[in-house]
Amino acid sequence: MGQTTYFASNSRLAIVPADGGTPRSVTDNFDENPGLVDWKPDGIYFTGLQKTASHLFRVDPKTGNIMRLTAPDHLQAGSFSLTAVGKHTAFTASSPTSLPEVFVADLSNFAPRALTETNDQARQFILGSRELISWKSTDGATIEGVLIKPANFDPTKKYPLLCIIHGGPTGIDRPTLLGPDSRYYPSDIWAARGALVLKVNYRGSAGYGEKFRKLNMRNLGVGDAWDVVSAVDYLIAKGWVDKSRVACMGWSQGGYISAFLMASSDRFVAFSVGAGISDWATYYYNTDITPFTINYLGNNPVEDPQIYQKTSPVSYIKNARTPTLIQHGELDRRVPIANAYQLRQALEDKGVKVEMIVYKGFGHGINKPKGMRAVMQHNLAWFNHYLWNDPLSDFTTPELPKKETKETEKKAG
Repeated sequence: MGQTTYFASNSRLAIVPADGGTPRSVTDNFDENPGLVDWKPDGIYFTGLQKTASHLFRVDPKTGNIMRLTAPDHLQAGSFSLTAVGKHTAFTASSPTSLPEVFVADLSNFAPRALTETNDQARQFILGSRELISWKSTDGATIEGVLIKPANFDPTKKYPLLCIIHGGPTGIDRPTLLGPDSRYYPSDIWAARGALVLKVNYRGSAGYGEKFRKLNMRNLGVGDAWDVVSAVDYLIAKGWVDKSRVACMGWSQGGYISAFLMASSDRFVAFSVGAGISDWATYYYNTDITPFTINYLGNNPVEDPQIYQKTSPVSYIKNARTPTLIQHGELDRRVPIANAYQLRQALEDKGVKVEMIVYKGFGHGINKPKGMRAVMQHNLAWFNHYLWNDPLSDFTTPELPKKETKETEKKAG
C-alpha cells in the first residue's frame, strides 16, 4: 500500500481490477497481518493472529466488515482450506498438549472433527506443561510469554530457568507442543531434567497489533532486553527460579537479543547466540535485506551513528563476562557471518569464555536433520554444563557423552 516503513507495519488484503488500477485495501480494520486463503461468493477468507491464537476470518469486499469464523478464543490453528462452495473448511490445529492434527468443520456451525491421530505416537512421552503468562516490562508495557514447567512442577521449589528468544523480530511463540524452536533448543529435555523454560514474546512480536510491533523501532535490543530481564525478575519474585542458574539463547533476532543481554546484563550464567547481529553497521553493509535496518533504526550508520551504537551489542562488550556459545551458518546472507567473528573476537579480547561453531554449507537456517541435531546437541551440552555442572563436551563433535544422552532421552521420552 505504498508504505516506506513496512517491516513492522500491518500488511493488507487489497483488491485491484484484473486489467489494472489502484489497489483498494479491504482489511484496514484488522490490526494484524492477514493471510489470504480464498475468495468465495460471500467474501474473502483470510487467517490472522489474535495474540498467540490464530483464526479464520471473512471480509466483505464491499463494506470491509470482518467476521471471525472459528472458536474458541485460544484456537491454535494452522493452514486452512475451503471447499468449492466455501461451506466447510479443513485445517490443522495443535495445543499445549498435542501436535498438529487435521480437522474439518462446518463454517456455519463450527464444531471441528479430527481426521488424524498423530499424537498417539507421543502419548507415552512425559513432557513439560505449557501455559501463557504475562508481566509488566520496565517501561510498563504488558508482555506475554510461554512458560514450560516440568511435569512434576512444585511451586515451593526453585528451578533453573532457560529463556528461548524467537526471531523475526515479528515472530511469535505460541503455547503449542514442540514449536519450531525445538529444531535447535530441546525445551522438553530441559524440562524433564527439572528446569523452567520461558519463551518471551518481546515487543515487536506478531499477534499483538501494529502499535506493539513498533515498540522496538529505534529501540532494538534496549526495549527487547527490558522485556526479557523483567520476565526473569517476575519469575524470581514468584519464588520459582534459582537466580544463580538462569540462561538465555535464541536464533537470528533472538540471537541478537541474546548477544545484547550478554553484553548488558548480569542476570545470566550462560548464553547461546545463534545467527545473531553483533553490530548493526556490520549487518547493514552486508545483509541481503538492507531496508530492514533503515525500517527499524531510521537511518544509515553514516547519517545516524548514535542509534547504531545504542542498539549494537559490541557497544556494551566492555561489560561482558558471561560464557557464550556462538552458532552460525557458514553461508549466511541474512545475518552475514562477519557478525559472529566480530562478537567472538570482542569476547576473546575481553577474556570471556567463548566457543564459536560454524555450520559448513548452511545459510541463515540450519535446515537439514543432521545439522539441526548438531545445533541442538551443542546447545544441550553448553547449558547442561553451566546449569548442572555436566562435563563440557568437545565441540568438534556434535555427539554428547553416551551416559548423558541416554539419561536425558529417557526422561523426555
